[in-house]
Amino acid sequence: MQKALNGQVRHFRLIGFRVIDEKRKEDEPPLSEATIMVEGPDGAVEHTAAQGNGPVNALDRALRKALTKFYPQLEKVALHDYKVRVLGDGQGTGSMVRVLIESGDERDRWGTVGVSPNVIEASWQALVDSIEYKLYKDKKVKGKPIPFSDGSSASGRAKA
Repeated sequence: MQKALNGQVRHFRLIGFRVIDEKRKEDEPPLSEATIMVEGPDGAVEHTAAQGNGPVNALDRALRKALTKFYPQLEKVALHDYKVRVLGDGQGTGSMVRVLIESGDERDRWGTVGVSPNVIEASWQALVDSIEYKLYKDKKVKGKPIPFSDGSSASGRAKA
């Protein structure tokens, strides 16, 4: 929404993430782990990992763990609903998917969307937009827009 109206201010920059879903034994549940590296508003790099109940929960937990240092108000955000819809193009498991996430804090609820042929990427898009919306909504951002290594600012810069 903010990007469409007057340029987007990003509160962090993704350096990279990895999600692993490992099944070791047939009669045991799989292990899901996400590792993430982000650059915070002060230029500090946070590299964290988290386990979760599935790969998306692990990614959500790792992202929050990395960002809570900069934005403690993210501890108040909860994911209330998560839905995946296959967008009909007849490609089965290779189809585009739309991820719908409903998040909320102690005052409000909001929805975000991600679209990709990769369900983890679509989930990532929706998770990031949810966090960005919370930070935009609260207007309690620490520091200045992120200075990227190329000298540009996060203000008005398109998402990677």
